Amino acid sequence: MSSIRTNSRLQQIQTTLDAAVDLYNQPAFIAVDPISIVHQMDTPQDKEIMGFWTSVLAWGQRKTILNKARELVDLMDGSPYQFIMQHEEEDLSRMLHFRHRTFNDVDLLYFMSFFRHHFERYESLEAAFLLGYHPDQPTTEQALDAFHHYFFSLDHAPSRTRKHVSAPFRKSSCKRLNMFLRWMVRQDDRGVDLGMWCGMRPDQLVIPLDVHVERVARQMGILKRKQRDWLAAVEVTEFLKQLDPNDPVKYDFALFGMGVLDKPGP
Repeated sequence: MSSIRTNSRLQQIQTTLDAAVDLYNQPAFIAVDPISIVHQMDTPQDKEIMGFWTSVLAWGQRKTILNKARELVDLMDGSPYQFIMQHEEEDLSRMLHFRHRTFNDVDLLYFMSFFRHHFERYESLEAAFLLGYHPDQPTTEQALDAFHHYFFSLDHAPSRTRKHVSAPFRKSSCKRLNMFLRWMVRQDDRGVDLGMWCGMRPDQLVIPLDVHVERVARQMGILKRKQRDWLAAVEVTEFLKQLDPNDPVKYDFALFGMGVLDKPGP
C-alpha cells in the first residue's frame, strides 16, 4: 500500500510540474527574465559573455538585474566580445563606477581580464567548463570546481572577486552557474534556453536552487535537506530525474515560476 501511495504522489507531482513547464517554458516569458539579455546578443561569444555576466549579477529584483546587464552592454559599446578583445587601457575608465550590490569595478575589470585571457586561447567559453568535465560523472560538480580554479588562475585575481563565482567545493548551491549552464546546454523546441553547447549532457545539469525553487521544493516534499547548498541542489535534481531522467532541469521553469507567483503545488 505504501508503494502505491508513493507512486500516486509522484504522479501527482509530475502532473503538476509538467503543466507548469508547459506554461512557463515559453518565449512570452523571456522579456522579463535575465535570459532576455542573452537573446539580444548577436554573436556566440557575445551570448556566452553576457550570459555568464548576467547570471553572476542575478540576485535582487529582476528589473534591476536586467538594467545592470544592459548597462554593461552599453559600456562595451553593444559588442562585449569585440570590446574585451580590442580595448585600450584608457577605454577601461568608463568601467570604474559600475556597481551591482557587492559586485564592483574591481570585479568587473578582473572578469574582463579573464575573458580576454580565455578567448585569446579558445573560440568558445564552453572550453572553460570542459576542463574538469567527464562524461561518466552524474553531475557537473567536477566541471564547476575546475572552472572556479581556472577562472581565478590569473596572477592578479582579487581575493574579493572569488565570492562572485561559486563552486561546489565551497559548499555553494551554485545557483547562478547552474542557471547559466541551463541556458547554454538545454535544447528543446520552446525557444527559451539556447542549447549552444553540446559538450555536456542535459541529464548532468543541476537545478538552479534559489529561494523560490527551494520554497516550492520543500512544500512539495521534494527537498528534505535543511541547508541550501550543493547537496540540496543535487537532492532536488535527483528527485526530478525520476520525472525526466534525460532533462531534469527543465523543471526549473516549473519550480521557479510557481515560486514567483506564490502558487505551490500539491
